[in-house]
Amino acid sequence: MLSAESAAIVRATLPVVGASLDAITTRFYETMFSERPELLDGLFNRGNQANGEQRRALAGSIASFATVLLDHPDERPDALLARIAHKHTAVGVTDDQYVIVHKYLFGAIAEVLGEAVTAEVAAAWDEVYWLMAGALIAMEARIYAEAGARGGDTWRRWRVVARRDETPDVVSFLLRPADDDPVPPARPGQYVSVRVRMPDGVHQLRQYTLSNAGEDRLRRITVKRVDGDPAGEVSTLLHTTVRPGDELTLSAPFGEVTLEDGDAPLVLVSAGIGCTPMVAMLDHLVATGSNRRVLVLHADRSPAEHALREDMLRPAVERVFWYESGAAAPDRDGLMDLDGIEIPDGAVAYLCGPMPFMRDVRARLMRAGVAARDIHYEVFGPDLWLGAN
Repeated sequence: MLSAESAAIVRATLPVVGASLDAITTRFYETMFSERPELLDGLFNRGNQANGEQRRALAGSIASFATVLLDHPDERPDALLARIAHKHTAVGVTDDQYVIVHKYLFGAIAEVLGEAVTAEVAAAWDEVYWLMAGALIAMEARIYAEAGARGGDTWRRWRVVARRDETPDVVSFLLRPADDDPVPPARPGQYVSVRVRMPDGVHQLRQYTLSNAGEDRLRRITVKRVDGDPAGEVSTLLHTTVRPGDELTLSAPFGEVTLEDGDAPLVLVSAGIGCTPMVAMLDHLVATGSNRRVLVLHADRSPAEHALREDMLRPAVERVFWYESGAAAPDRDGLMDLDGIEIPDGAVAYLCGPMPFMRDVRARLMRAGVAARDIHYEVFGPDLWLGAN
């Protein structure tokens, strides 16, 4: 809980700080990476740095956390922080790195806001930072413990036992541990980080949903190639260089958007490569003999470009597929039209796809009667939804 003195200062300065967060986070990352370039080797995603997504996500998380502290001082902001904590554990963030971030973040605040940052203002926002950092550190410690990790090290080698081209730009890799140690459990919907050495010698990480975590210690990731985008450099490298017999370095599974047990009907909504967590959930339902009602809604460019399409054609599963051309095309805005689709009463929905798509579908599901608390979403990369809803 934020102290009364700090709360008053944060409330008074939040409009100014919030309006300057983009400039603050830009200066923060520029200075930190200039003085600590090793942080770009295997920790920070340089693709998300290049396109600005990491900067915007950091700004949104700070503003959202400060707002929660002010407007709901007696509530634990676990829901807000859980997604961040899982992303952090997936890349191996450690406690000491919060000290490094604090140094450069508050240096950037002082540089951008200048004389407006009095000692009292700095102390109040320092309290906000360490409340957020402390909550994340505690949450991440629990997540690491559940993954059987010590000191943030969840990495191990996996051997590619098969490669399958799903579409012209999507490939699946079937993986088995390169050693005989026990395989950490995976819940349907979780992702792993893949760490690779790029041609320039720098290690980079990307997260990929486990599109299958089946028996016999096998796991599958399904990767879409993204050419011409810095954020797609790892995916492109995997497409062009990885073959059966090669080894990859993977983290343990992470991610808080996982299939919940229960009897409530399910609505699984995806677009493009966002189908991967939905396929994992469908596999789990089949493997466990579930009798839950399941409605699968998916939008894609065409049947030929619909990755894992056959995996979504499960018996006893209702489904509607939209393609950019044809009788079941998306509406004129290129988004999923739910008119005429019967959404089950009391349904729990899971969404995965581009952010504009998920925002639109979420609003449509709520108009159809699905409670906001029962709509869960997964994003690839930084969560730019923070602070937007």
